Amino acid sequence: MFRSHVLKAAATGVAAILALSACGAGSSAGSAETIKVGALAVPAGDMLKHVQRELAPKEGLTVEYKEFSDYNTPNPAVSDGDIDANLFQNSTFLETYNKASGKNLVSVGKVYLPPMALYSNDIASLDALPDGASVAIPNDPTNESRALKLLASKGLIEVTENPITLKDVKANPKNLEFTEIENASLPQALNDKDAAIVTLAFALPAGLSADKQLLVEGKDSAYYNVLAVKAEMKDDPRVQKLFKILTSQEMKDFINTKFKGLVIPAS
Repeated sequence: MFRSHVLKAAATGVAAILALSACGAGSSAGSAETIKVGALAVPAGDMLKHVQRELAPKEGLTVEYKEFSDYNTPNPAVSDGDIDANLFQNSTFLETYNKASGKNLVSVGKVYLPPMALYSNDIASLDALPDGASVAIPNDPTNESRALKLLASKGLIEVTENPITLKDVKANPKNLEFTEIENASLPQALNDKDAAIVTLAFALPAGLSADKQLLVEGKDSAYYNVLAVKAEMKDDPRVQKLFKILTSQEMKDFINTKFKGLVIPAS
């Protein structure tokens, strides 16, 4: 009788230890929240590396950052499940991708504005842009539309209500000569063009500084970049936690210090 009580007590003790171990393991696994995020190296890559090192650990979040070098691959990577989210595009670009691919990626919200600007190596101001100047612009529908609207905002051209390509230019009083070029190559186009419209993701790595800007988007731009995910992931706690970090005051302070006004955090 005594031996059976001892064995029963021992078994109960072992069971309790195993239960505590299992509970501890579950707690540890639950705290290791990981999210995979893709972006171009600049500026979003710099932002995500800062989040990865300094901000996410405080929130119990592990961020795995994957770098992309073009605009064409981050969305398929989310759609295919290679990454959970990306941070490189505005809502218009996202909508264009969804229509073309039949996918359903969604915006979690605005994070920052990488202002598009008209740059020149040789011309000092917009007023000095000569008649017949050669201007390189992006060749993808979203950024070409954005570039045409930017030029039209200063009366350099007149466009339809929703311009998409050069066919939508109604008037060109300065007879500007446009060349459509892939985004990543636009900084190099300044070697043989009078000016080029470049998005910040490619302007910063190429060393294009504010003193070379003839025209730049303001804070009222409609092209803030967003955190994008699959529709079913939008309310995932990891996604919401990351978005909260990306739009925190700490993140805004980092953006303002790191990029010295060239990147505008969402308000």
